[in-house]
Amino acid sequence: MTNSIKAWHSAIVHSIADPAEVGIEKSYQYFADGLLVVEDDKIIALGESHELLPIYQDKADITRVENGLITAGFVDTHIHYPQTGIIGSYGEQLLDWLNNYTFPAEGEFHDKEYARKIADVFLAELLRNGTTTALVFGTVHKESVDAFFEASEAHNLRMICGKVMMDRHAPEFLVDTPESSYADSKELIEKWHEKGRLHYAVTPRFAPTSTADQLTKAGELLQEFDNLYMHTHLSENHQECEWVSSLFPESKNYLDVYDQHNLLSDRSIFAHGIHLCDDEYHRLHETGSSIAFCPTSNLFLGSGLFRLDKAEQHKVKVGLGTDVGGGTSFSMLQTISEAYKVIQLQGEKLSPFKSLYLSTLGGAKALRLENQIGNLAVGTEADFVILDYHATPLLKFRLDQSKTLDETLFVLMTLGDDRTIAKTYSAGKCVHSRDN
Repeated sequence: MTNSIKAWHSAIVHSIADPAEVGIEKSYQYFADGLLVVEDDKIIALGESHELLPIYQDKADITRVENGLITAGFVDTHIHYPQTGIIGSYGEQLLDWLNNYTFPAEGEFHDKEYARKIADVFLAELLRNGTTTALVFGTVHKESVDAFFEASEAHNLRMICGKVMMDRHAPEFLVDTPESSYADSKELIEKWHEKGRLHYAVTPRFAPTSTADQLTKAGELLQEFDNLYMHTHLSENHQECEWVSSLFPESKNYLDVYDQHNLLSDRSIFAHGIHLCDDEYHRLHETGSSIAFCPTSNLFLGSGLFRLDKAEQHKVKVGLGTDVGGGTSFSMLQTISEAYKVIQLQGEKLSPFKSLYLSTLGGAKALRLENQIGNLAVGTEADFVILDYHATPLLKFRLDQSKTLDETLFVLMTLGDDRTIAKTYSAGKCVHSRDN
């Protein structure tokens, strides 16, 4: 009989608070020679190995991790699984990107078999890159969401997804109606929401592709069911913002379009939020809404530089998003590297401990899942990754020169990629092993 208690003996680091709120030193725990103990799917102990080994050495199957670091599984707060096949497409900004690449690609997802095939590829990439939870766009087809949730359930992943609601300004083969989007979403909610580790997000694509009637229907869904998420885009591109102003002249600003339809709450996540005014930051904070900071897509699509300092000033919750396929990597390590550069371009600095927070606990807090995931606290679900210090010759050489934890983290976040993820665990089970 397999022992239900397992332990990993390794260097371990995890985020316990936002450095912007408590300072860097109080924002993390680090055990240079630590022990992480898991029973079934939960973490039951975490601490120094010399304190915990006497308790668990005869009770647990213990794995010794050499030349590596354990941290919490990464949390991706904004990504499009139907865009997996168009990642790295050339030369457009947001609105042309949608018309030339996104909409044609999403048209294929009426076929559930095709959608499942892409969902499997997508989840394999997430797990290969150490991401154990993501907030995910489907397409307008309910088949796309069924396929995604079926694939996620097979791996027992904590995932959030929703059917796109889009009743105008898109090709005819991708347009629904206020009534059909409501009915399809309701059917999916009743089938999947809070089934195991799965959650549903009401998902209007963005204000320009939904009429006021459809946004009203989205708001009705949020009122009818408990603990639903709301996931959409906000202020990504100047041309988009001007378009929203022309379509909704009665709104004070872009965020107000959503606000007027009761779409702001502590489970509302807005991707991008680059071009916001102070009133919008204030309203996001006031409602508990969150922003997904998507640096690789913001740079790739030429959208602009996210103001992390403004979000912190207004105490708005922020997580990191890869935003594949406008984003150019599934790797949260590479996403952190680009986030550092976005902040540098504004004359600010992004510490590795803030980056650790944004990519793990910050994302979990943005999703109101901090009691389940986001760090390695006792009682949380055992979603974690093992990072390999020797993943590449350059990484090994550079880390051999490292003298401090923050230097080690920064090197991992600057030079690391999917090769750095030795293993990924979800609910205590290995769901990716690089060497297999």
